[in-house]
Amino acid sequence: MNLPPPLLRGIYSYGFEQPSIIQQKGIIPTISGRDILAMAQSGTGKTATFAIGTLAQIDLSSKKVQAMMLAPTRELAIQIQDVVNALGDYMGARAYACVGGTSVKGDAAVIQNGAAHIISGTPGRVHDLIQRGILDTSSIKTLIMDEADEMLSMGFKDQIYDIFQTLPSNIQVGLFSATMPSDVLEITKKFMNNPIKIMVEQEAITLAGIRQFYITCEQESWKFDILCDLYDTLTIAQTVIFVNTKKKVIWLADQLRQQDFTVACIHGDLTQEERLDILAKFKKGDARILIATDIIGRGIDVHGVSLVINYDLPSPKNMEKYIHRIGRSGRFGRKGVAVNLVVPSDFPTMAALEKHFSTSVVEMPQNIGDYL
Repeated sequence: MNLPPPLLRGIYSYGFEQPSIIQQKGIIPTISGRDILAMAQSGTGKTATFAIGTLAQIDLSSKKVQAMMLAPTRELAIQIQDVVNALGDYMGARAYACVGGTSVKGDAAVIQNGAAHIISGTPGRVHDLIQRGILDTSSIKTLIMDEADEMLSMGFKDQIYDIFQTLPSNIQVGLFSATMPSDVLEITKKFMNNPIKIMVEQEAITLAGIRQFYITCEQESWKFDILCDLYDTLTIAQTVIFVNTKKKVIWLADQLRQQDFTVACIHGDLTQEERLDILAKFKKGDARILIATDIIGRGIDVHGVSLVINYDLPSPKNMEKYIHRIGRSGRFGRKGVAVNLVVPSDFPTMAALEKHFSTSVVEMPQNIGDYL
């Protein structure tokens, strides 16, 4: 790929040996400055694709911010910062995350001292920094949107439009996501210039290497006992359990702690600091189980996770969340298992998921341990 040797050193020290499919198809077009629309499943190396492509274009002699990477959640923006800094380490390229819940003065000090070549951030904070005159966008050559389907949904659309108005007219735009609904594709026509499209077919989007099972629970109240039975029969390093509400996160954590499980939990009401602290402890292995709402359904990579349990199925209106959830296991080609606890009323949703993603979710076999 003709990458600069210091960038290659960063890539190898990060643990990559061979580029994944999305990296093979996406890095060189990103370096060339073309607009890119890339759809690839979770866990295939999308973040590294745009990080490497952007790092290869950075002018290290300049102290200006040259690239902006937007993400829908604080956790994902911070993870992008970490990936870019790891890959760019030997180059001396630096990324900095601008997210809500942190000090604006701290952001100003980093940006105005020329300590960041690349900004990753959430739209709200980035927009605020531009409005305050702290973030000068005149030298930005590349705008990346990660999880673009979420970014261009109604919640962020206005902020992104306002940010876009401040960027140079010849800006390179890269959109990366696991799913790209048709309404989002329609919006992209307004601000992308003849983009290269790298698309994984919808049918192929369910993750290779992730086996999907279901367990029938005659009624909701049986789910907890079935979950405990599952743990009795399996030796599992780390698990993420998804539920649909904050209230249920707290309830389930209490129930599991009473059974002597070490549990961490994460939901939208926690502060930024609390969430990051919980994730860091979980990654370190201080807790075997992380119970979460969809706040971490996207983009959080914990290497020890081989099992994802959907205690609740996502709602039929948000089917894409299923892919993002089960993508927490089996990342970068490791094998993983997703287990769905379903009550009889969930079967229509399950059938809709199978049809939507052209996939098969089968009844959990006795030898489930063989898959983990």
